[in-house]
Amino acid sequence: MPSLRLLIFGGIGAAILIALGVVAFRTEPEPVDLATLARGELIGLVRADGTARVSNVYQITAPVTGTVSRISLQIGDPVVAGKTILASVEPADTPILDARSRAQAEAALEEARAALAAADAEVAAAEEELSYAQAQHDRVLKLLDRGLTTLVAVEASARAVHTAEAGAEAARSRRAMADGALHRAEATLAEPVPGGSCCRPLVSPIDGIVLDIEEASRRPVAAGAPLMAVGNATDLEIVADLLSSDAVQLPPEATAHVTRWGGPTPLAAQLKRVDPVARTDISALGIEEQRVDAVFDLLTPPEERAGLGHGYGVVLEIEIWRVDDAVILPLSATFRRDGDWTVFVEQDGRARVRTVDIGRMGQTKAEVLGGLDIGERVILHPNDRIADGVGVVARSDLR
Repeated sequence: MPSLRLLIFGGIGAAILIALGVVAFRTEPEPVDLATLARGELIGLVRADGTARVSNVYQITAPVTGTVSRISLQIGDPVVAGKTILASVEPADTPILDARSRAQAEAALEEARAALAAADAEVAAAEEELSYAQAQHDRVLKLLDRGLTTLVAVEASARAVHTAEAGAEAARSRRAMADGALHRAEATLAEPVPGGSCCRPLVSPIDGIVLDIEEASRRPVAAGAPLMAVGNATDLEIVADLLSSDAVQLPPEATAHVTRWGGPTPLAAQLKRVDPVARTDISALGIEEQRVDAVFDLLTPPEERAGLGHGYGVVLEIEIWRVDDAVILPLSATFRRDGDWTVFVEQDGRARVRTVDIGRMGQTKAEVLGGLDIGERVILHPNDRIADGVGVVARSDLR
């Protein structure tokens, strides 16, 4: 009997050892996140920072050199076309001459007076010559009526009259020139008249608001100096700052969503143009980049984007391509192996390596052209513990 008990206890001990070995060496399945392949819409986007701005900005400049009065308007004030006075410019007074300039001006005045006197004498002589030629011509005509002269003499006297008329006209023109020179010389010496200059009011060319004021204080300005800017605040467009490599991908009339503008819903926009010339900018990392501006028309009505104004910052999501019916694969499931795109597919509780053919790639998803079928489940974010044949379990099933 002791031997029988020994056999029983020995068998129990062996069974326990075998069970402990199975428990000790059993491999638990690796918990993973899974995604099921399905068909859907895939969109390629380019994201860019943008700025809202008024489409047509009217720059108001000084029409003459002078002094601009203090501008009472403020940025954001409404203006009415043809009614609202934006600013007033007083033309500059005549400058005060120094001693040398005054002496030169006085000499020029005396010269102009002498030239006018000489021109008056020329006019008098030319008119006297014309009067004499006309009298001679009249006498020749009378002699012709009496048969005492020839037609040749008549033609000669008529020619003399025409020549005298031209000489008189030339003398009058020279007299007018001399008179103008005299007035110009007198104007140079004229003293400025306080308060004699008349203001030039500048009226708003459009209905809109004041967008910018160069300086509100009264100050001297040159002709053409900028004073302020006005525009229609509801007529907005978006200018996006893009890498040139992204800009060349934009299709004509590309659509975009304007986000992070402050409102509850994105705004609709459409590409109007891409600037043909890029610029070189330095990125935050110190890298030279070729960047270009793309301008978009805002399609959302003004009442649905209340509060958005000139110079406000936004973010654009620009659509560059679209696949309406694609087999969609999360990019987080993919990795490169031997130059090919590869995924781990869950099959009967185990991970299986699969090479896939990928088409267009978006920000987070890609189009599957081959290697996977609808309904198959792929492992997201595979770690180093995942290999071909390793047991896996969906993390969602452990909850």
